[in-house]
Amino acid sequence: MTATPAGAEHRTYFVPDGLAGERVDAALARLLGLSRSRVADLVAEGFVTVDHSPASKSDRVEAGAFLEVTIPRQRDATEVVPEIVEDLRIVHDDGEIVVVDKPAGVAAHPSVGWTGPTVVGHLAGAGFRISTSGAPERQGIVQRLDVGTSGLMVVAKSEHAYTVLKRAFRNREVDKTYHALVQGHPDPLEGTIDAPIGRHPKHDWKFAVMADGRASVTHYSTLEAHRFASLLEVKLETGRTHQIRVHMAALKHPCVGDPLYGSDPTLTKRIGLDRQWLHAHRLGFEHPRSRDWVTFESPYPDDLQHALDVIRAAD
Repeated sequence: MTATPAGAEHRTYFVPDGLAGERVDAALARLLGLSRSRVADLVAEGFVTVDHSPASKSDRVEAGAFLEVTIPRQRDATEVVPEIVEDLRIVHDDGEIVVVDKPAGVAAHPSVGWTGPTVVGHLAGAGFRISTSGAPERQGIVQRLDVGTSGLMVVAKSEHAYTVLKRAFRNREVDKTYHALVQGHPDPLEGTIDAPIGRHPKHDWKFAVMADGRASVTHYSTLEAHRFASLLEVKLETGRTHQIRVHMAALKHPCVGDPLYGSDPTLTKRIGLDRQWLHAHRLGFEHPRSRDWVTFESPYPDDLQHALDVIRAAD
């Protein structure tokens, strides 16, 4: 591997079964949450090896293969770069809050290893002034969605809103409703998963149900049951990283299109999906200024709608 640049991040992965047979650039893009073009650049620069040998982007990976990647530091992880995200939609805007409909492929805020667009960067580029509370790279952020998860987020514009909303999320006073397409049919068709989540003991980029993890509670109900998959409505009491993905995988019903947590790659390919089928569909909370209960809803983006249509047609 090329000599590690100063300040670069080094990551190692074992290829999960769900990514076996994929090209190196496609597999790493999924694992890292980076664009394929960015990963292709890393490969071309000699920053990627497969089983300790230099990789080319068109190489195919096998399950269990050992991937190493070095990610040069392109900028300070706390630097907010103004950048308009064309597909990011402003759902609501007032003096206290802005509610956005985040597309997949966009992070909530800058972080180490992420070089793609962010919600915070879009708001800065669009001229929004948001709360200065919180860490420098996540000012105004009171909740987060995974890069590969689409849907609704609220961002605080005022310091008052930041304080009130952070408390509401912490006290579980927010309606966080997701729709998820999962493999198979959960039994029972509705229920509650109360299982603590912690960082995976062997893979630091994954999470798992762990006895010593943080309390995590997920409620689900089946909206549609199809031949290969079920559409669920999921309500979160807590907001752990990857919570829905981890809990559904623990039930042996991973989100469709989520190889990190055990999805079937054949089904994923059949429905033309390149990320997990998970969408933050509804968000409700007490408005920090008026104290009125406000609710926002987001329709499925095109890729999720297409995948669901294919699943429905297969019955």
